Amino acid sequence: MYDNFLSLLEQSGKTPYQVSKETGISTATLSNWKQGNYKPKTDKLKILADYFGVTVDYFLQGNQKFNVAVVKK
Repeated sequence: MYDNFLSLLEQSGKTPYQVSKETGISTATLSNWKQGNYKPKTDKLKILADYFGVTVDYFLQGNQKFNVAVVKK
């Protein structure tokens, strides 16, 4: 799951810090997800999916490429 998030970061040119500030998902949550200490809840995945313009399933499936349409704030 986190690999897909990393792919979205790369495609969008965003940092985890920027995503945190723009979505309200804490950097600690993103860090714990990265370290494998935490699996994000559906509500957090929905926020990220909406932010990046992908579906929640994108995070649940294997690593795949997707055209990102990040909402500008």
